[in-house]
Amino acid sequence: MDTTAIPTPHNMQPWAVQMAGTTTAAALGTGVAPAHALVGRFRPISLAEMADVALLNRTDTKFVLATGDLLAALADLSSAYRVLEVNGIRLNHYQTLYFDTPDFALYHRHHVGAAERYKVRARTYVESDLAFFEVKHKTKKKRTVKDRLQTPQMVTKMGRDTAVFLHHHYPYDPADLRPALWNSFTRLTLVSTARPERLTIDFDLAFYVEQRRVTLPGVAVAEVKQDGFSTNSDFIREIRAGHAHPTSFSKYCLGVALLYPHLKHNNFKRQLLLVQKLLSGGNHAYTH
Repeated sequence: MDTTAIPTPHNMQPWAVQMAGTTTAAALGTGVAPAHALVGRFRPISLAEMADVALLNRTDTKFVLATGDLLAALADLSSAYRVLEVNGIRLNHYQTLYFDTPDFALYHRHHVGAAERYKVRARTYVESDLAFFEVKHKTKKKRTVKDRLQTPQMVTKMGRDTAVFLHHHYPYDPADLRPALWNSFTRLTLVSTARPERLTIDFDLAFYVEQRRVTLPGVAVAEVKQDGFSTNSDFIREIRAGHAHPTSFSKYCLGVALLYPHLKHNNFKRQLLLVQKLLSGGNHAYTH
């Protein structure tokens, strides 16, 4: 793979891979208007105030639903959570560049369900103008440990600082890593008012590689981040009352499966079918 051929999202051609009969590029951004209407109900929380609930060593519980269904689940929870507000903005935009080896060793470890697996990524938080280089480690105890290095700008190739950082937090050879996949999305971040818990809602998901792009309008991923899994969560209680269930889901693995179809992805068929169902207007067993 020519690692210099992966442009930033800003330079992508305005066309998309088509899925489930949906011309996805035309529908990008469909979740923003209803989300704007919702977030005004929540009291704000700042980045500084969120420091106490960073939860860099945590358990994650994910739900994948239609964006409208996830927003509906939040409608009665405005007293249970505060919303992250950065420079007066509550819907924040993220750009991520994932790294992998030329033979996609990290992706394949996820595909086979290895007990210990890693993601390596660079991420820009657009509204706060912050950039980080990150390693996410899923341990055999099913905890997520995230280590990150703040960087002056989005990292698109390995340098001395990232090599030193990876030496401490990544068990494989950093020299083997190459840019593999761009991802962008809009995020709503909520913090529980009652317990150490963060809730992120990601929608308007898009994946890019070379001159190809896939967008997933109407699909949202909710992730409950806790010190240890507990059903004593206002969001989990609400979403389960609507008959929705947790789903194993990786944005990176989904994007690779969609844009590198020659790679093995049988073990992600369930997630791919779920996304296809949501794109075609299906409901993931949620009734509000």
